[in-house]
Amino acid sequence: MHERVGLLSDSHGRAERTARAVDALLAAGADTLIHTGDFETEEVLDCLAGHDAHVVWGNCDWDQAGLERYARNLGVAVHGDGGEVTVDGSRIAFTHGHLPAALRAAMASGAAYLVHGHTHERRDEVVNGARIINPGALHRARPFTVALLTPRTGELTTIEVA
Repeated sequence: MHERVGLLSDSHGRAERTARAVDALLAAGADTLIHTGDFETEEVLDCLAGHDAHVVWGNCDWDQAGLERYARNLGVAVHGDGGEVTVDGSRIAFTHGHLPAALRAAMASGAAYLVHGHTHERRDEVVNGARIINPGALHRARPFTVALLTPRTGELTTIEVA
């Protein structure tokens, strides 16, 4: 069976909604979780604890030092402004999307996938050979969405979160 990645963004402190999103992604088979920023609170980070979870900073993650300490104590990997993981043989770069330099670096990395948030709008398109994905948002979006990616096959499923 192929590995799957749960993609989340823009929780903006909505821990209960984020918990429902994580539960839905895990129920759909997510092995790894990537949150592309604007989680804002420790309570949102709590939702990622105990999982293979990776986060980057968003423009609303003000207390980066405190949030990083808290996340690392939970076992959540913090990648700063941009990160990359390899899942099932596919490189996945991720950043929030508000920093042009981080976006450029991710695009130039040669990763098969580039995941971002920030716009609160779903996106799935190929640009210069990289598939760019925005899973949507868990705040200030209708509907609230996350996404499940199977990197080996390229299958992408959007999941609505109540």
